Amino acid sequence: MQSSSELFPVALISAELRGDLSEDLYRLKPGNSPDSSVELVVTRLGRSDNEQRRGVPVILLHGSFSNRRFWYSPKCIGLGPYLARAGFDVWIVEMRGHGLSPRNQNYTFNRVSDYARYDLPAITQFVYEQNPQPIHWLGHSLGGTTLAAALGGQYLDVSKIASVALFGSQISRNYWPLKIPPLVWGAKTLLKRFRVLSGSRLKRGPEDEPIGLVLEALRWHGLFGRFGDGQDDWWAGLAKVQLPVFAVSAQGDKQDPAWACQKLFDQFASSRKEFLCLGKAQGFSSDYGHIEMLVSKPAQTEVWPLIKQWLDHGYSAETGLKLAPEQGDSASVVAG
Repeated sequence: MQSSSELFPVALISAELRGDLSEDLYRLKPGNSPDSSVELVVTRLGRSDNEQRRGVPVILLHGSFSNRRFWYSPKCIGLGPYLARAGFDVWIVEMRGHGLSPRNQNYTFNRVSDYARYDLPAITQFVYEQNPQPIHWLGHSLGGTTLAAALGGQYLDVSKIASVALFGSQISRNYWPLKIPPLVWGAKTLLKRFRVLSGSRLKRGPEDEPIGLVLEALRWHGLFGRFGDGQDDWWAGLAKVQLPVFAVSAQGDKQDPAWACQKLFDQFASSRKEFLCLGKAQGFSSDYGHIEMLVSKPAQTEVWPLIKQWLDHGYSAETGLKLAPEQGDSASVVAG
């Protein structure tokens, strides 16, 4: 593999123009985890007329059953192209076995613990090597949860990170059957017969998820479970995180309800943080759903500008900056 990095083997596998944008695909082989076969594909989007002057880097991390197309379509529509056209240096990750990233040898047993401990630090190092400016990380759903795990476990070099934004991410929703040991044992026995959960069969998305991820979630939500792994308590670790945090929930999100998203948000110790709920009661045009908060026509006009505003300015206790819908000023924001 011809390397585009001094950190570990990286191959530039494609470089194309997509209208007014440039699209570069990199295949990373960090070699930092017990499974040496892991390879991750990262897509970079930038303005084709401004390649000599890269903007602030932003990394987008998809959720479960998803891939890079959550952030941008083949026609270059999506939050990724929107931010690239606004001048940001956009990097879109596809996790192990998703999209263009091949399935590793131990794919069946992949866990958030592996993503957080090994993959996210390697991606951060590579993006920072290519563009040595503090990075903004944005994660949707499981992507945001993985970011929280990486921060709570102190696996990321926070000197290379500008801020973190979580969209529809939580760990506190209760599943009472998982508190009953016999039911959990039965569920684990059944699940271990499968290698993956099919996103298409479950109508959850275009990608599969490894069964190791599901078994890990069962442990988190069990009777004596915690958000962490056998070595680290990620939940407790979040109480030490001082990075700026922007958390967004959706009033109509039944999968990851707003109250649970706020509980994760509240666990961060950051003095600069904001929580935003997307709903009619907060001045938005509708009660957004789990996907619609980022992928919908209303999101293009109401949500995407708020994300850009956060990336441009963040929250400042000195200036009292508040986020609000582009069409009005009645958004609900809870500032830390």
